[in-house]
Amino acid sequence: MSHDENFDAVAKGADTRVASFDDGHDGILHKFHHLLHTTPAIVPLIVLTASIVTFGLLLGSKFFSPFALTLILQQVQIVGIIAAAQSLVILTAGIELSVGAIAVISSIVMGTFTFRYGIPAPISVLCGLTFGTMIGALNGWLVARMKLPPFIVTLGMWQIVLAANFLYSRNETIRSQDIEANAPILQLLGWKFKMGGAVFTFGVIFMVALFLVLAYVLRQTAWGRHVYAVGDDPEAAELSGVNVSKTLISVYAVSGLICAFGGWALIGRIGSVSPTSGQLLNIESITAVVIGGISLFGGRGSILGTFFGALIVGVFTLGLRLLGADAQWTYLLIGVLIITAVAVDQWIRKVAA
Repeated sequence: MSHDENFDAVAKGADTRVASFDDGHDGILHKFHHLLHTTPAIVPLIVLTASIVTFGLLLGSKFFSPFALTLILQQVQIVGIIAAAQSLVILTAGIELSVGAIAVISSIVMGTFTFRYGIPAPISVLCGLTFGTMIGALNGWLVARMKLPPFIVTLGMWQIVLAANFLYSRNETIRSQDIEANAPILQLLGWKFKMGGAVFTFGVIFMVALFLVLAYVLRQTAWGRHVYAVGDDPEAAELSGVNVSKTLISVYAVSGLICAFGGWALIGRIGSVSPTSGQLLNIESITAVVIGGISLFGGRGSILGTFFGALIVGVFTLGLRLLGADAQWTYLLIGVLIITAVAVDQWIRKVAA
């Protein structure tokens, strides 16, 4: 056999061994990991489905009634909207601790502009939405241009806006009766309508539409791809032509706008404008995002996973309440879900590496 023939034989043998090695990794665990890596919303969807089936078996028609299922949507609509805003920031490997405060101060601007200054309610709503967007943009500017850590920036902004909520509102609540009589549009997202035995609110419709729009934008537009790229590796994104600073500022601005819509929905949900409302929205939004499978390290996750995460919290809350369980069990189980979700994310990253 000639030297060339020997070389060809060795090459063919090497190719065969390499192919055999790759095939050996194409097992069930590898396929499952690949599914989780490419479809991160699958885990929260499985958990959501399992929890609905479990509580359905335990409670029967009491849980599976159209009213009960739509009640879950009504209960999570505010958290869901705020969690959508939180998701955008976390996808860039940031964190937004001021989301709840932005939502509340936006609602206060809407209320005080209408009742204190006599501005028409529709214009007051627009002012509130603009104000929330401006606060978000300021956060983004401090993170992107001043290079300050997102945690520190939003922690500080949370304290500032929280204080401003009480100072500007004079610690006064605008009552539901006054809003109904003089500016009902402020409660627009809380208006209810029936479809069969189900009861929906315009806030629920807005929440579902928001997640669908964001899911499309993040996956099908250049801006969405830039968001993921910045969260995955900002240096590499910059080298590939992405304007990282502009993307970050826009993400925080859009987040602020969504929070302002959450503030508007909050008025509709509780009926009044109060500086003491929404105190736990920052923690609740992060909970929904983490359970929904979005990585706290940025660059990976699905906005629909956040939607499923918010619903999981709602299902556990209502299900355990209908079972007569102590409310502390809800916090316990949600805490377990949070740790499990982070562990799964770490496992996916470790295997992918």
